Amino acid sequence: MIDYPIVDTHLHLWDTKKFSYPWLDEIPALNRPFSLNDYNRACGSVKVGKMVFMQCECLPSQYMQEVGWITELSKTDDRISGIVSWAPLEKGERVRPEIEMLKGNSLVKGLRRIIQGEPDLEFCLGSDFIRGVNMLAEYDLTFDICISYLHNKNVIKFIDQCPDVHMILDHIGKPNIKDRVMNPWFDEITEISKFPNVYCKLSSLATEADHLNWTIDDIRPYVDHLVECFGFERLVFATDWPVSSLAASIPMCVNTLVTILKGCSQAELDRVFTRNALDFYHI
Repeated sequence: MIDYPIVDTHLHLWDTKKFSYPWLDEIPALNRPFSLNDYNRACGSVKVGKMVFMQCECLPSQYMQEVGWITELSKTDDRISGIVSWAPLEKGERVRPEIEMLKGNSLVKGLRRIIQGEPDLEFCLGSDFIRGVNMLAEYDLTFDICISYLHNKNVIKFIDQCPDVHMILDHIGKPNIKDRVMNPWFDEITEISKFPNVYCKLSSLATEADHLNWTIDDIRPYVDHLVECFGFERLVFATDWPVSSLAASIPMCVNTLVTILKGCSQAELDRVFTRNALDFYHI
């Protein structure tokens, strides 16, 4: 176990009484409020020194209110050090006023416009979407790439067109760990890692495995490959709580990764659990 405060770069909090989250209708176990107090209890023995709130796919019309809600919450817990907001980046140049409004909030460190749910696998290659993402470099904002392994091929082309935007791949690109599918994820991750502006989150690993029967050995080959590709310089731990709770507790998430990384140096471990996160999100 890590015995010092870590940085959690992917924390969800939601209030189903305050906001609407249509995607939760299909996941009854998560379709209730998850508060900061719930998170603190879920951490157990894991010490969290800083947190980055990740947008939760509330209705698009509510996303600015979501940012405002978390900003107010940060006044009660200063460990909330950053916010990654949603924004309609597919609007291209027309999204600029919204980005400027978000940039006015010092807690907003980056944006995420989820790609994985788009039925068109070429959504990320739309000219307006690429223009919207490239705009983030002008405002020193990051972009979280949220996809499944089905999108890797096109995401490689997408990243190639956004060389100045600092990006991070959520949940290791969601490979099919449950069925132990290695390729083409292995080869595509190798290609993604060649872009120096892209980091990768070691998050929600068990969520992509068999929720009830996963083992560390199911996950190990994927993490080993990521270390080989990204090195310890561009890997970042995150909980993805409470989504990750479907398969593992927060202490289990931490211990699983520490076990797989056994043999690495303390400096390398510190990079994964603290330093890289602080550097990437400018905390």
